[in-house]
Amino acid sequence: MLDDALKSSIQTAYSRFLASRSLKARPAQKQMIAQVARVLAGIQTGDQGERLGEQHVSVVEAGTGTGKTIAYLMAAIPLAQARKRRLVLSTATVALQEQLVNKDLPEIIAHAGLSLNYRLAKGRGRYLCINKIEQHLERQQELGQMALYEDEFAETLDAATLGLYRRLIDEFASGRWDGDRDNLSDELEEGQWRPLTSDHMQCGNRRCLNFSACPFYRAREDLEAADLIVANHDLVLADLALGGGAILPEPAKTIYVFDEGHHLADKASGHFAFSMRLGSSQKLVQNLPKRLNGLVDDAGGAIALRDPVERLVAPLSEMALSLDALAARVRPLLEAQQGEGTTRVRFASGRLPEDLQLAARTLTLAAERVQQRIEQVVAVLKEAMEGDIAELERSVAERWYPQIGQIWGRVQQIAWLARSYATADPEGRSPTARWLQQLDSNGSFDIELRSAPVSAAETLASHLWSVCFGAVVTSATLTALGRFDRLIEQLGLPAETSCLRLQSPFDHYNAGVLQVPRMSSDPGDAQAHTAEVAEYLCANLEPLPAVLVLFSSWRQMLTVLERLDESIKNRVLAQGQYSRQEILKRHRERIDAGDASIIFGLASFAEGVDLPGGYLTDVIITKLPFSVPDDPVDATMAEWIEQQGGNAFSDWAVPAASMRLTQAVGRLLRTEQDRGRVVLLDRRIVTRRYGRLLLDALPPFRREINN
Repeated sequence: MLDDALKSSIQTAYSRFLASRSLKARPAQKQMIAQVARVLAGIQTGDQGERLGEQHVSVVEAGTGTGKTIAYLMAAIPLAQARKRRLVLSTATVALQEQLVNKDLPEIIAHAGLSLNYRLAKGRGRYLCINKIEQHLERQQELGQMALYEDEFAETLDAATLGLYRRLIDEFASGRWDGDRDNLSDELEEGQWRPLTSDHMQCGNRRCLNFSACPFYRAREDLEAADLIVANHDLVLADLALGGGAILPEPAKTIYVFDEGHHLADKASGHFAFSMRLGSSQKLVQNLPKRLNGLVDDAGGAIALRDPVERLVAPLSEMALSLDALAARVRPLLEAQQGEGTTRVRFASGRLPEDLQLAARTLTLAAERVQQRIEQVVAVLKEAMEGDIAELERSVAERWYPQIGQIWGRVQQIAWLARSYATADPEGRSPTARWLQQLDSNGSFDIELRSAPVSAAETLASHLWSVCFGAVVTSATLTALGRFDRLIEQLGLPAETSCLRLQSPFDHYNAGVLQVPRMSSDPGDAQAHTAEVAEYLCANLEPLPAVLVLFSSWRQMLTVLERLDESIKNRVLAQGQYSRQEILKRHRERIDAGDASIIFGLASFAEGVDLPGGYLTDVIITKLPFSVPDDPVDATMAEWIEQQGGNAFSDWAVPAASMRLTQAVGRLLRTEQDRGRVVLLDRRIVTRRYGRLLLDALPPFRREINN
């Protein structure tokens, strides 16, 4: 219950914050503070401090301009401190993490009079592994880097890459760089950075000679003392998958705030998705005996290693045969589809043919046996790194441990995918999408087997909502067609969850206009629609100073770009030319210089792009953002909905499109002073029955619809 003392504490902090920054209270912000405080304060506890009941989650859709970050911080910080719980703020993007750490939290401390210790938590992949970079520089020619896929980092590093690695280790050794990828002055390509990081299966932890200087563990040490931890959805999900409390605080003693909460369902589904490249897996198994023999030779034939390596011979042979048998069943399926012009095979409702399911079951057993044997090799290397095996030098173990750990992890992934293919989905539960995809990388062909749950609701319900002390889910866009039903279902939230929708305080009617120009083509005719979009842009882009054009496909974007007049094309910054941040940076620089600028982007530019004032005057949406028809996960979900007696289009596709469209038009007005126009080049918004639903869910812009 929100007692008078706690209520007064929150009100005093908020009033002090506003006065210190010469701000006026926003009605919607005050409502959000009250809502979050009321739900978190109302959590009932038992004698041991454990949570009782299911009324512990608050969902708040806070329209642009609400000031939601300050609102949830103002309510959650005093509540967490009063209830002796720790706070985890989880976001979907690095940009919001940086805003929280560098702007919002310092402002709260400075202006609201609240005292707290906060830290930023990141995954291992953001930090340099000293052991890895030293091995590349010292022993690269001898051992190389084992590539699991043909298109991964090459075994032989070129002079430029080795030079880069030398500069990085010098920067780290001198203290000018802390080993955090995000703190590098220059952005590294993924192929350059990936070999320098580790995961929990490659990391020697306290056994590593570089442990005391390890950037990852240095960062982790600070988390123990933090009242508030800023993380991301992936890290939270990884911690929950490990049982909770392995990386972040124990869930039962934690209040989570999921900002950008509309990403949580997709992140959770992706976290439990598996994939395996068939040809690469076969090569891995074929080459593994030679690699393991190399380990034994480097260890001087140490018996502690030789015995478990010899015990791997039979399981590896079984796994190789299992992969061959699986390939014999998979390849004909893809070859049959290629005759129809596609490189993908999706299994309807996620159900596999019986012979393929049986082959996957055989592979599962074989891969799990190999995994167990490799784990024994890893255990020996761990002991040697602790100095407990006299016949095996510590330096040899340290050199090989990351490589064997990488192999161990890869075999584990094969086993996970195989088990997903071998295990039928329980009756009455949402299915798992399963499909095959042919890959072509530099003329080298492979087959990828993939699986992904169509819904993470049950996983989130059991691993998050049922175990956490309390939670807040918030974003500018959480509702679909004005309702929370879809979000509640996607996230598996308790039925008692309290939901609040706060409209943006912006005067949309007077600040913006939504135009639907006259068009003769329907997006169903992709060629005709693309031609008309190009014609419209050629005729209308010239006088516009700051434009964001959003496309639904690469093909349409590149085709339209090619057809633009040169005078317009020279102003375009198209996705794919540079990173997203670089495109936004160059766009702002052009506007600051008094020049016109146009951004061409896909879905990633339809949200999280903040271009206030003169940086954005026009948003042009070429097509309603429906899902790609052949997306395997969406197609399997559609089948599931139909089987349950629903209508996949109206129950799933239209609400999803509504959320995406709302996010896209939300790019236009970012402050109360902004003015501009949204143009939708898709007449279905006015010609189809569902168009009215989509229109009514949008902010109340003035409408100019040409018939």
